[in-house]
Amino acid sequence: MTNSKMLENLISRWPLLHQIRTGADGTGPEAMSAATRDLRPKHDGAEVTSSICPYCGVGCGQLVYHKNGKLISIEGDPSSPISRGRLCPKGADTFELHTHPERLTKVKYRRPYAKSWEEIDLEKAMDMVAERLWESRDRSFQETRDGQVLMHTTAIAHLGGATLDNEENYLIRKLFTAGLGMVCISNQARI
Repeated sequence: MTNSKMLENLISRWPLLHQIRTGADGTGPEAMSAATRDLRPKHDGAEVTSSICPYCGVGCGQLVYHKNGKLISIEGDPSSPISRGRLCPKGADTFELHTHPERLTKVKYRRPYAKSWEEIDLEKAMDMVAERLWESRDRSFQETRDGQVLMHTTAIAHLGGATLDNEENYLIRKLFTAGLGMVCISNQARI
């Protein structure tokens, strides 16, 4: 190929000439190279699930992208009437909070008077919580006071999160009041 042909070929691919010929504004295909035309978003071909950000009571919408059982990306949901696709710093960092290699994935337990933490199985930790909850309830449960029926305990309490819906809060309230006799129950959302 001669120098003049190479120069003509180079100039003919120049985006400015395409803009002049077509009247385009330089933000469309006329400004794209082969490399930019082949670019795809990081979640291309992934399935998407609508979700709610778990970090506060606002309820911002999130889109969770996953492919072959692997989390790909978590983005703000533009169709959310609350956040309109925007996320705060914690919400925007949800993906890394789930996938960071240093995220704790085992239960840490420090025995009474111990100076160090140990890792225990989740099943064992859940059993320990259940045993301690039931022991506190049994130790502090009052059936009556001054001849009046009470059927409650003030030794245990529950603070719920605002990302739960009304139905979940209703069931939690029923379980803790009727099932365990708890009277100290609150919720971040004041539902």
